Amino acid sequence: MGRMRNQKGFTLVEIAIVLVIIGLILGGILKGQEMIKNAKIKRIVKQADEIRAAVYSYQDRYQQLPGDDNDPTGHTGVAGLLAGNNNAQIAAAEAPDVFDHLEAAGFISGSFDGTNYAKHAFGDDFFVSWLTASAKTTHWFSYTNIPGEIGRIVDTSYDDGVNTTGGIRASAAYTTGVVTLYIEF
Repeated sequence: MGRMRNQKGFTLVEIAIVLVIIGLILGGILKGQEMIKNAKIKRIVKQADEIRAAVYSYQDRYQQLPGDDNDPTGHTGVAGLLAGNNNAQIAAAEAPDVFDHLEAAGFISGSFDGTNYAKHAFGDDFFVSWLTASAKTTHWFSYTNIPGEIGRIVDTSYDDGVNTTGGIRASAAYTTGVVTLYIEF
């Protein structure tokens, strides 16, 4: 009996306290990751709203859409901007110039050169162009390589939750790995 009293070790209470602390740390990490994911989801819709406002402001000031503007240098005073055809549709070839024109006019900040798109919260390209998404042709905000689950959450939260109808659509079913998410301009 005397030998057992001198042995060192952890009691069940000490082990339980350590396990509770580890559980709290893991819970905090998981909750933090969920908060980051939710912030990114909200950022997608907010980004579309911000660019929509910038495009409307550009159109109000110059009576043309950015990217589609046939005299962006004359309008903004910035040399080297590529001109569009001013047909009131931002074609795929004009889409990279949208951010370049908006930046030159002072409506957005960033570093655009007519060859790069803005990046969305999940790290890939974001742009606006005239295209057909699920049988509806109009100007769409396109978010490339969005996880399908995220696309479903955005669509369900802000629209009808169906990837082929409404003002938010996707290039494929939300059960696929990644989709291009379209938000109507």
